[in-house]
Amino acid sequence: MTNYFSSDFKLGILGGGQLGKMLLYETRKYDIQTLVLDPSAEAPSRIACDSFSQGDLMDYDTVLEFGRNADVITFEIESVNVEALEKLEQEGKKVFPSSKTLKKIQDKGVQKSFYSENAIPTAPFKKFNSKVELLKSVENGETELPFVWKSTTGGYDGKGVAVIKTKDTLQGLPDRPCIAESLIPFKNELAVIVSRNPSGEMKTFPVVEMEFHPEANQDEYVLFPAQITETIATKATQIAIQVVDAFKLVGIMAVELFLTHNNELLVNEVAPRVHNSGHYSIEGAYTSQFDQHLRCILNMPLGNTESKKAA
Repeated sequence: MTNYFSSDFKLGILGGGQLGKMLLYETRKYDIQTLVLDPSAEAPSRIACDSFSQGDLMDYDTVLEFGRNADVITFEIESVNVEALEKLEQEGKKVFPSSKTLKKIQDKGVQKSFYSENAIPTAPFKKFNSKVELLKSVENGETELPFVWKSTTGGYDGKGVAVIKTKDTLQGLPDRPCIAESLIPFKNELAVIVSRNPSGEMKTFPVVEMEFHPEANQDEYVLFPAQITETIATKATQIAIQVVDAFKLVGIMAVELFLTHNNELLVNEVAPRVHNSGHYSIEGAYTSQFDQHLRCILNMPLGNTESKKAA
């Protein structure tokens, strides 16, 4: 195993928001040199990294130049230039999660099709290239109301998502590629954080329950233990492992699931990074999701994911 302590090793982090800053708290334990790229001059990570660069995460040349100065590259946000990551991998740089994994997840249409192709349970959906296509499908009765509209790219933290209940609300939607997903009457929204290192070692954090703000559509509370049976928890964990194994992910992945009133589990979305649903692990688990992510991408033994107590 590589000795990272007091070495010339450099970890590059694309994105310098709050998640990046929390990750940097853990890098100090290993005495790792850290480089951060973020478009904002006031990025939270600026004060905690060894070297900060301001630049556009979606710009090919900016990401390529930044990555060439690091030994391992990771990210705290999915909106990064995946072509630059591909080029860095071709040049021998280690990128975790890989560009191949990120490419499948950046586009929600591709992500949903991936679930179908790999027999991963998810809500029924249709893909559309434009608003005109979607409106035509609704008018023809091929797409029934209500449904959940999702922009295939650019959406995060409740943005790029809308619940469509009437035809009137369709007019306010932007004209962009999207998916229309069946509105699932669920009783719980659950999440499982899964960790996997390059050696293929995997560990899961316990299932948590998420409560979302009704208007902002953002995760407001994360509760452990989730108010579910042991059988449901086991099934949710098995599905999350299936997802991560299908993606061949290296790092941390948050797998969000709906639990229906019939106790059916459906994968909603995934995030190939440290995630809000794992924040309870900072104080609540023996190993935080941020420490575990570092262990994954540095190919170190994974930490104990058991929870110390309710959180």
